[in-house]
Amino acid sequence: MKPSEEQESLLDIDYKPMLPKDMSRGIGIIGAGEIVVQAHLPAYRMAGFRVVGIYDTDRSKAEMAVRNHSDMIVFTTLEELFHHPEVQIVDIAVPAQFQPEIAKKAARLGKHILCQKPLAESYAEARTLVDVCSSLSIKAAVNQQMRWSPGIQASRSIVKRRWLGEPLQASIQVNVRTPWENWPWLTQITTLEIMYHSIHYLDSVRYVLGLQPEYVYADGARLPGQPYRGETRTMIHLKFPGETRALIHDNHNNGMPQDDWYATFRFEGTEGTVKGTNGALYDYPSGREDTLSLYSNRLQRGCMYTPQLEGRWFPHAFMGTMGELMRAIEEDREPENSIKDNLITLQTVFAAYRSMAENRPVYLQEIIE
Repeated sequence: MKPSEEQESLLDIDYKPMLPKDMSRGIGIIGAGEIVVQAHLPAYRMAGFRVVGIYDTDRSKAEMAVRNHSDMIVFTTLEELFHHPEVQIVDIAVPAQFQPEIAKKAARLGKHILCQKPLAESYAEARTLVDVCSSLSIKAAVNQQMRWSPGIQASRSIVKRRWLGEPLQASIQVNVRTPWENWPWLTQITTLEIMYHSIHYLDSVRYVLGLQPEYVYADGARLPGQPYRGETRTMIHLKFPGETRALIHDNHNNGMPQDDWYATFRFEGTEGTVKGTNGALYDYPSGREDTLSLYSNRLQRGCMYTPQLEGRWFPHAFMGTMGELMRAIEEDREPENSIKDNLITLQTVFAAYRSMAENRPVYLQEIIE
């Protein structure tokens, strides 16, 4: 059964990124890679954020990034960006091995920070960065932007309103072909899929459910003959308190035509189910808009709601991560995607790798001991 137009119109789901009142805060971007060009800059332009300029160790990349942004500065040095009087927020988009030191330097100069994920290559490094920012009263967030993808943010809103009753189960399944070679440095690392892709799903599952996992049981594999050093296929089981469970299943080696690819999510509770597609991974790299279907006994028994969502993970969700940081600054509070909150996501990532190595469930508590 489908709901009437009147019933459908009553389904007011909050899912679009919320923006700050003050849009004038200046942003300085460190890094001019593909993700900055294809997501950060387009999203910030859509939102109306003010990007002062960009720095990259390869100046030609920075110049290419700003070629359609005549009002942006190409900084000659990192110090020039840090000391520019209009840069209040530093958006760091560099590999994890370089990020903590850059972030700590920015914090000590009084800049608020948006870090890329993963926050650091070890839990200890991440913990130290959290302590530094806390001691300096710096607002620092992590660019776990999938939280603000339309389907995931809508699911979060639905769970918070308890339309699903008690959350019981979550699953995210992805079967695509990912061109890791677009990021040459990723092809050389041994911790690939979970550290740089499924980290989004681990973060999104706990964000939607509003729960912290107890333990992780994970397995990873490679495609025979693949030109990448790290794992490109993973299965991750998460146990939450009580009866709640989650499964993340990823394969990045789908050799079929794109109409065989899929990227789905599903959250189930005692009173209903919400499910949908992550449109950004369909027809890659052009993408589609997310889809969503909701069944809830607490709304109208027997009705399947299919609200139309606008936007997709790339680039629209990137408005959400920066927007939340800016709102936290003006409201003087911790951002929802704070680096402190992200420590839990990092625990699940490092627990997954330990589980793969030792073939056993790994409790999150083990990662901080």
